[in-house]
Amino acid sequence: MSMRNIRRSRRQGALAFTLAEVVISIAITAVAFSAVILGYIQTTRRAEWTGYSLAAQSLAIQQLEQARSAVWDPAISKNEITNLNLIGWSFNTSTRQGKGYSWANLDLPVQGTNTMRATNFVTVRQIFLNGSSNPPVQVHMVQVDTVWKFSASRTPRLFTNTVCTYLAPDNRDAGSL
Repeated sequence: MSMRNIRRSRRQGALAFTLAEVVISIAITAVAFSAVILGYIQTTRRAEWTGYSLAAQSLAIQQLEQARSAVWDPAISKNEITNLNLIGWSFNTSTRQGKGYSWANLDLPVQGTNTMRATNFVTVRQIFLNGSSNPPVQVHMVQVDTVWKFSASRTPRLFTNTVCTYLAPDNRDAGSL
């Protein structure tokens, strides 16, 4: 080998990567790509959870609106709030509290047959406000707890969305105004 060829091969060798440099660069690239992929997976899970949570909140509000649309007028002795169309509905007249539940599928655009069910637990309490008014003012407190299961990980977890409102009498009788 001539001296010129030895110098040329040394220069070319100086321009190449060693095996250690290649392995370290591949490891750094793998860690970076795995972090990006895991970020996308976590974002997808959170977006799915948010969709289920919003659907459960909508279901709870729908149940609350059913209670709000019931007629309650003490002037004509009509109270439909204590007779809601729920499964297992019971109203205790001594505690003035009613409980029941209903269930429905969460409205999500899911492909296939993997629907998600949620259960609404409804509690209605009649409350008397003892203030300066005579007779005391009556209100109903309606609370809806929507329980739904989310199973993006290996162990499914239950989540609860709660909405609550107070309802006053309707006074639909014109003679009582």
